[in-house]
Amino acid sequence: MQILDGKSLSQKIEHNIKNQVQELQTKGIKPSLAVILVGDDPASHSYVTMKAKACQRCGIESITKRLVSSISEESLLLEIENLNNDNLVHGILVQLPLPKHINTNKILEKISPKKDVDGFHPFNAGKIFYGLDSLTPATPKGIITLLKEYKIDLVGKNVVIIGASNIVGKPLAALFLNENATITLCHIYTKNLKEHTLNADILCVGVGKVNLITQDMVKEGAIVVDIGINKLESGKIVGDVDFANVSQKTSYITPVPGGVGPMTIASLLENTIKATQGNI
Repeated sequence: MQILDGKSLSQKIEHNIKNQVQELQTKGIKPSLAVILVGDDPASHSYVTMKAKACQRCGIESITKRLVSSISEESLLLEIENLNNDNLVHGILVQLPLPKHINTNKILEKISPKKDVDGFHPFNAGKIFYGLDSLTPATPKGIITLLKEYKIDLVGKNVVIIGASNIVGKPLAALFLNENATITLCHIYTKNLKEHTLNADILCVGVGKVNLITQDMVKEGAIVVDIGINKLESGKIVGDVDFANVSQKTSYITPVPGGVGPMTIASLLENTIKATQGNI
């Protein structure tokens, strides 16, 4: 069993980004990322702080707009419009989830596709499905980057993804398909989940349920990517996989924390540089 170490790879990526930032600055360009944070959800605040610190490490200007949870949809759309029109802002992301009175899809569609560093705009999503160069959602992008770093050949592999969200599951399936893997996308209505997981050469799981994947659900030598983040009562952070037992059967596995999480942040920074360069 070998650990897929997202933390060390993310540090390498950040080092490269730092060099790219310095190069852009010699041309008078200072990459900047604007994050809109609505409300006071503790997890969202934590994520935004992590993103801001990562920007700081790499020399990217970080702008955080903190808005009250009672903000109207119209006012939020106006905030995004202003950032779209600001030439000094290269990347925009809206931290999810948003309050229930706001239409998330409407908000994400408002972000300029060229500044959509989260890769959630339908225009960017469509480009992924066509296999075209685009701003790609950070978590799926980070997962593919991590697997390639360890020289894992994806061609023809049976990939099972548990969780069919627009943020992770669907774009991740598209990226694996673009790498010529064979995809099974499972979700809450999937019957006989174990039947699918036992067929997986690569198993990716991200639904937010502790110990969803147990040792008997994984075949010998499988590669397991744990995307889940769960906080136990003790304060410990764990994924969706029973790591101690499942890891005994795997050839590669991501830890939680230290696996997919750091790669998500690194990929977001890569997208910010890509948006700054306008190479989309």
